[in-house]
Amino acid sequence: MLASGALLAGCQPHEAHFDGGWLGASSARGHRLRMPVPRVGEGPVRKTDVLIVGAGVAGLACARELAKRGVDFALLDLEDEAGGNARGAVVGGRACPLGAHYLPLPGAEAREVYQLLEDLGLVKQALGRAVWDERNLCHSPQERLFYKGQWLEGLLPPAEDKACAVQYVQFARLVESAQKQLGFAMPTRRAAWTAAHSALDAQPFAAWLDHQGLTHPSLRWYLDYCCRDDYGADARTVSAWAGLHYFASRHGFHPPGMETAEREAVLTWPEGNAWLTRHMAEPLRERIFTARTVLRVEAGRESVTALAWNEKADAPERWSARQVVMATPLFIARKLLGAGIAPLDTALKQQRHAPWLVANLLLREPLLERPGLPMAWDNVRHGAESLGYVDAGHQLLRPDRPPLLLTFYTALPEARRRELLEQDWRHWAGHVAEELRPLHADLPDKLTRVELMRWGHAMSIPTPGLRGSDALTALHEAQDRVRFAHSDLAGYSVFEEAYTRGVLTAADLARRA
Repeated sequence: MLASGALLAGCQPHEAHFDGGWLGASSARGHRLRMPVPRVGEGPVRKTDVLIVGAGVAGLACARELAKRGVDFALLDLEDEAGGNARGAVVGGRACPLGAHYLPLPGAEAREVYQLLEDLGLVKQALGRAVWDERNLCHSPQERLFYKGQWLEGLLPPAEDKACAVQYVQFARLVESAQKQLGFAMPTRRAAWTAAHSALDAQPFAAWLDHQGLTHPSLRWYLDYCCRDDYGADARTVSAWAGLHYFASRHGFHPPGMETAEREAVLTWPEGNAWLTRHMAEPLRERIFTARTVLRVEAGRESVTALAWNEKADAPERWSARQVVMATPLFIARKLLGAGIAPLDTALKQQRHAPWLVANLLLREPLLERPGLPMAWDNVRHGAESLGYVDAGHQLLRPDRPPLLLTFYTALPEARRRELLEQDWRHWAGHVAEELRPLHADLPDKLTRVELMRWGHAMSIPTPGLRGSDALTALHEAQDRVRFAHSDLAGYSVFEEAYTRGVLTAADLARRA
């Protein structure tokens, strides 16, 4: 969908023209689930041992592990390309992400993820330690914050008064204590779950921070930003367990004076995590069936039957399998399976999903720089509603200067989901330009193209009570011929959770085959 567009009136003294549109599959595919399921005659049925529904990270992980173990499978997905919210695109001849754009180096608990990265040639063992291919590690400068008119290193606001410095140290010590005394892990189910974890999970993060006396605006802005970045919602919405888990399961919290020797390394590519999902999918391409919108899944005593709509042939298909893996968000799994799986019905009453907008902006020439540091990979404006932007070409290290391509992210309030669906792309292009105008007043006149991706249900929000839900725990186990494998089972959305869940589900299926 391409057209000429102009910024909203009032943004500039004259109209700035650029092309643009929506990327990704039409929302009409997913919304087929709202329509009556078509009747299908006695046509041929395609058979497989394991049918996987959903080719996001969890579905691809499950498929990859089944292939390694010699189990027959078929993987169906409604999009034209596998990858879920870790897909990428090409804008103006340049690769860019449509969703997830980086992966932190895995910790000791994420051993399945480490094995994947080793298989893909990103890391190897030498003299008992991991040696990473530096071409795939985020190049410096990595992060910068626009604060009071200039760019600063890192994303934590400077401690400009004693109260702020004291609260930074206090929060750092609370995170360190949580790491040592309670235990946190990524993936989360490799850590113990105690009454103390439940107490944290039962209350909002903001309320817990208030109780600790951590109220300084600089700290609270940063913690809100972190929650919105990883969970799609602020500290008032996510649980205290989730707020601490963000830091305690990975790198801790290191204010000025307590920094580690090196900044935490992350893996990233111009196309974001699509680099990973494409490498996962390529060896499996003959068993991945894209552009298939699954409409119904029925689990019987002897087998599972699924009805899908072949979007390219505009015709229905039937599939039969011994087992089905629902590697979809839980609310989609519920629509396909119908009522009757009690923990699934219960979990859906507890779970909410955040809508996201991602925009890739192609510029004809570099932007004028403000005072402070030069452009980094991740660039954030203090106090903004958006999450900032990444430079999609940061990893290229090209001697020439290709056109600048920026990838903008924002997590929207759930109340704006309908607006995200119904408003024209020009409306959202104007929103993006307004968010970036305080940083780059010259951006509108230098834009040549704005391609947008809308994620109506981008990620599960870890609201109070969700992580400790008995229903989510039950869904980790087999439900007759149905298995669930998706990051929704962790209560939040990150690569490590989705990939590990997919691998463990496949391993269990192979053992029971």
